[in-house]
Amino acid sequence: MTTRREFIVQVGLGSAALMAAGHSLGAAGPLVAEADPQATALGYKAVAAKADKAKFPKYADGQQCSNCVLYQGKPGEPQGACPLYAGKEVLAGAWCSAYAKKPG
Repeated sequence: MTTRREFIVQVGLGSAALMAAGHSLGAAGPLVAEADPQATALGYKAVAAKADKAKFPKYADGQQCSNCVLYQGKPGEPQGACPLYAGKEVLAGAWCSAYAKKPG
């Protein structure tokens, strides 16, 4: 017989396993919106070329999430995770002020 506490733990572990399996199967998370408070603070733009160059002078042509060290998407995918926006994904062609070029 399973106690209520054991049942809750099992359900929690099962849910976590299902969410991890869904992510590894390519399930995309919700996209970061430009209006999101974190995105606004970092100057996130869904299209990198639309970055506010006056407010963020370190922006340079060619910088985008897909070639940022923080981007966790696979090459060629249209979007991927970024640790700055927990639980949300960024577009590969987006940009924010936390951009740091991948080595190589």
